Amino acid sequence: MAESEFKLGQRVHSAGDPRRIGTVAYVGPVQGYSGVWIGVDWDNGDGKHDGSINGVRYFHAKSERSSSFVRAHNLSSGISLLEALRLRYQGDTTKEEEDEMYVLSASNKRVSVELVGKDKIQDKLSRFEELTGASLSFLGVSSPGSSPCDIGTVLPNLKELDLTGNLLSDWKDVGTICKELPNLAALNISYNLLAQDIFGLPQLKSIRILVLNYTGVNWAKVEVLKYSLPAIEELHLMGNNISTIDPPSFLTVHGFDSLRLLNLEDNCIADWIEILKLSQLRSLEQLHLNKNILNRIFYPDNDMIGELSIASELHEKSDEPFQNMRCLLLGSNNLQDPASIDALNSFPKLVDIRLSDNPILNIPRFVLIARLEKVEILNGSEVSIRERKESEIRYVRLVMSKLQGNLEDIRQLHPRFAELKKIHGIDDEKPSTGVAGPQKMASGLLSITLKCVGASIGERSPLTKKLPATTTVGKLKILCESFFKLKSIKLKLFLQEEGSPLPIMLDDEMASLMDVGVGNDSTILVDEES
Repeated sequence: MAESEFKLGQRVHSAGDPRRIGTVAYVGPVQGYSGVWIGVDWDNGDGKHDGSINGVRYFHAKSERSSSFVRAHNLSSGISLLEALRLRYQGDTTKEEEDEMYVLSASNKRVSVELVGKDKIQDKLSRFEELTGASLSFLGVSSPGSSPCDIGTVLPNLKELDLTGNLLSDWKDVGTICKELPNLAALNISYNLLAQDIFGLPQLKSIRILVLNYTGVNWAKVEVLKYSLPAIEELHLMGNNISTIDPPSFLTVHGFDSLRLLNLEDNCIADWIEILKLSQLRSLEQLHLNKNILNRIFYPDNDMIGELSIASELHEKSDEPFQNMRCLLLGSNNLQDPASIDALNSFPKLVDIRLSDNPILNIPRFVLIARLEKVEILNGSEVSIRERKESEIRYVRLVMSKLQGNLEDIRQLHPRFAELKKIHGIDDEKPSTGVAGPQKMASGLLSITLKCVGASIGERSPLTKKLPATTTVGKLKILCESFFKLKSIKLKLFLQEEGSPLPIMLDDEMASLMDVGVGNDSTILVDEES
C-alpha cells in the first residue's frame, strides 16, 4: 500500500502480525530521517514513544510508550471479509488456529464451528454455502470488499459470524455485511474500534445476538443502534468504559422489546441509579454487572417508581421494576452494606445472584442464603432445599446468640429473622440438652474436620473432632497446635464452605465457632501466617 493511501484515524496492523493492531496518528516526514513515515498508536501499548522524537512532537499517543513510526511496507490496511474467509478455511491451518474457530453461545461461551472441507471435501470454496458459523477473528478484516453482494452468494446460510479483533471501524461496513447475510443471527465484532458516529446502518431484523465488547461503544450509541435491531435478544457491552446510561428522552430506557440479556461487565458504573434506568425493560431476564464499581443496591419505592416513569411519552402507568429479571451478576464490585443483600428480595423473580469478590463477602455463605429469600443459585452454585433449611436455622441461632437492643433495631438489621423463627418453629428460650437436630447443634457439640494446608506444616491426615459451639477461634488455634503437634508456628484458620469459591478467614479470635458460621460437618483449613 502506498504511503499516501494511509489516512489519519485508519486502523492498521503490523505486516505479518494481524494481532498487533493500531491507529494511524501521523503520516509524513520525521526530522533526521528520509522519506515518509507512518505514526501508529498501538492498541496493546507496545511502542517506543508518545508521538514525539528528539524533542519534536508529531502527535499525542495514549501513553508514553504506545506508539512508533513505521514504514508503509511494514503495515497492512487489511483485507476483505471473503479474502479472510478463504485464508481461514481454504489455507492450511495450525492446531492453534483451529482452536480459535468459534462463535459465542447464548451464555457467551465459545462454541467450535465446523471446519469446512478440512477432511470432508476437496473443493472447499464450492461448499461454503453449507457453512452456518464462521470465525474470522484477528485476520485483518477491514471491509466487506469491492463487491459486497458476493458475500451473500458465497455464504447464503451463515447464521453466526465472529469478527473479533479486526480492523472494522465504519458502521456502514458492519451494516453492509449484515445486510448481505439475511440469516445472520449472531454477530461478534469485539475489539474493533468503531467510529463515534453511526451512519448507514440498515434494519438488521435477523440479528438476535450482538457482541460489542471493547469497541468504544457508549450508551448514546446503543440508543441509536436499537432502532436497527428490532429483534435483539442479547447485547454484550463489556469493557467500554460505560459509566452512565442516558436515555435520550426518558428517565428510563425504552424499546428493546425482545432484549433478554444485557451484559455490562467490566465497565465503570458506580451509581445504582444508573442501573434503575433499565428497570422498564420488560423482557430483561439477565443483567450482568460484574467488574463495575457499584457500592450499593436498592429496589425503588413507589415514589421513585413514579419519578422514573414521569417522563414516559404516553404517561402510562409504570410496569413493576425489573419485572422479569431472574439473573443478576454483581461479582467484583464494591458492595459493603448488608442492606444491599436484603434489597435483592424485592426483585420479583430474581433467583440467580452472584456476589463474589465484594467486601460484603466477609459474610458466610449460609448467612447470604438465609437473608436471600428466593435465591436458587448463589455465586454459580445451586442452593439445595437442605442447604437452605440448614442455613436459615444456623442464621437464626447466630442472631439469637447476639441479640442486643430493641426489636425495631433487630428488624432493621435482620429483616427475615422473625419470619425464619416462625418458619422453623424456633423459640426464644435456649434449647435444653435433650433437644435434637439443629438446635442442639447451635449450643452443643459440632463435628468439625480440620485440614492442614500450610506449606511448612507438612502432609498430615485430616482430623475430625467434636467441639462445643461456644469454642472461640483463638481456643481452636491452640487446640490445633496440640492436635497436629505444631510448635512455634503461628496459625490462621479458614472456614471452607460448600459452594463458596474462596474460604473465609476466621480472624476474630474472641468469636465463637457459632458466631463465625461454623456448623456441624464444617471443614476448617489450618494454615500458617506468612
